[in-house]
Parts: sequence; C-alpha cells; structure tokens
Amino acid sequence: MAEHPPVIVHPPTASGGRRVTIRGVIVGLAHGRGDVAEFLRRAGVEDPDDLTLDNPDQIEWRGGDMDHWPAPTD
Repeated sequence: MAEHPPVIVHPPTASGGRRVTIRGVIVGLAHGRGDVAEFLRRAGVEDPDDLTLDNPDQIEWRGGDMDHWPAPTD
C-alpha cells in the first residue's frame, strides 16, 4: 500500500476553500497558497524551504494543483 505525503490539500469546497490535513489532522480551510504555507508554519515547519508546495513527496494536491482556487459557488 502506497503511503501518502504528510500534507494533503483536498478538493475545493463550494466556498472555494480547500481543507488541509497534516498527518491526518485537519489544520484548516485554505483559500490560497499563502494559507497553506501559514498552516505549515503553525504546524512547526520553521523553514519554508524544508517543505515546498510543489513537491509531490511532501504535499498531495487533490482536485487540482496548487494554482486551482475556484471562486465560491452560490
């Protein structure tokens, strides 16, 4: 069974946000890459170079890549 990366950014919700989990724990709803980076900082990733947003070994983007942030639906 393949192991998932420690960070998963889930598909967009109707609000346009994407749930972020770190090691299976929900850490928040991101509305852009900056939010994801902030959640990582709060989780203890001190140096942003330690965890890059485009490294598939570290972050799995589901339902779109790191540039996919759709507008909220009514």
